[in-house]
Amino acid sequence: MRPLIRSACRLRARVRAMATLPAAAAFSPSSSAAARPPRIPLARFFLPSAPPPAALGARALRTSAAAAAAAVEVGGVKIAREDVVREEDPTNNVPDTIYSKIGLQLHRRDNHPLGILKNTIYDYFDKNFSGQFNKFDDLCPLVSVKQNFDDVLVPADHISRSYNDTYYVDVQTVLRCHTSAHQAELLRDGHTHFLVTGDVYRRDSIDSTHYPVFHQMEGFRVFSPDDWSGSGMDGTAYAAADLKKTLEGLAKHLFGAVEMRWVDTYFPFTNPSFELEIYFQDDWLEVLGCGVTEQEILKSNGRTDHVAWAFGLGLERLAMVLFDIPDIRLFWSNDQRFTSQFSEGKLGVKFKPFSKFPPCYKDMSFWINEEFTENNLCEVVRGIAGDLVEEVKLIDNFTNKKGLTSHCYRIAYRSMERSLTDEEINDMQWNVREEVKNKLKVELR
Repeated sequence: MRPLIRSACRLRARVRAMATLPAAAAFSPSSSAAARPPRIPLARFFLPSAPPPAALGARALRTSAAAAAAAVEVGGVKIAREDVVREEDPTNNVPDTIYSKIGLQLHRRDNHPLGILKNTIYDYFDKNFSGQFNKFDDLCPLVSVKQNFDDVLVPADHISRSYNDTYYVDVQTVLRCHTSAHQAELLRDGHTHFLVTGDVYRRDSIDSTHYPVFHQMEGFRVFSPDDWSGSGMDGTAYAAADLKKTLEGLAKHLFGAVEMRWVDTYFPFTNPSFELEIYFQDDWLEVLGCGVTEQEILKSNGRTDHVAWAFGLGLERLAMVLFDIPDIRLFWSNDQRFTSQFSEGKLGVKFKPFSKFPPCYKDMSFWINEEFTENNLCEVVRGIAGDLVEEVKLIDNFTNKKGLTSHCYRIAYRSMERSLTDEEINDMQWNVREEVKNKLKVELR
């Protein structure tokens, strides 16, 4: 659940007034269900007077001078680099590698797997709820902390608010972590049935299923007392039953006649809360998270005495399964050997791999300090290698008699489109080592 936000998106006047969370607090699983790296205490990240540890590495190398200088347009509003990337602001931790993704909007490309999936979901709602759901897929990703967290009841001490997890433009503005950031304003604008699709941003680990930018869809439906009167159920039970019926139909629309099950869970903005799983390809797959919206959210946005349901899903997570796409980096590829395989309206066309280039592994060991986090390390590596880094994996750690802790990480470099030369891999690894030493203040071994 991760204007309309048009008012929030008028950000050339500095975006100050604006605004599925990391997995623990968002409906949609992030780009995967894989285990996330260890977290460090929140207190380290709530000192506005001190530079956040995340304001590191990726700025060392720019994607390109042209990309950095060009403004992008989202929802009719131009966003310049200086609106998002501010090297001199200690509360800013957005690198150029992230700014370069704003405005690409893969979900709006009808011949792209994400666009095909989005439109297939639209088709389901159009067929079963004709004319009822308003669709928004061009809302500004720059939102306020209030919109991203407070409006959806994320606790003040929740880990997702930390600089380790979220990209902060300044202390009041973030790149949305989930499409739920638009929920409250859409409710205040009078919308009762809506689908919101967009790119979302989270600092994360590096592997084949995680990427710091991915795409979510949020669905929301409000019911008035007249809807459930005479049903023999209270509002909450009525909304929950309608939610499950709706989403079981969506799962069947996407995956066919599959076995399904509901799992009780927790989200801060719904009660009760559920996850829908399907039995697909000989395993249980989590499809989405959902629930009955907390009354506090409805009352705060002019919907007293109403009930509502909401769901959120990650487009990449489902598209990787439906199209057999093995690496999340491929969604960003402009290689015609990838893009030419997909056509508008054709869901589930199986991706045919076109690259068998082997990975190259480089190990790096260092003594960590109290401020070290794996997310910060991954930002440094992405800033140097971009999408040529396939995985960063902790392979060894130990603590010596003096109490110093050493980590050894294995970095896998591999292009999805060509063979990398020894020279460029060695250059990248040398730059990574220098940046890790200088930016993370660790001692290389």
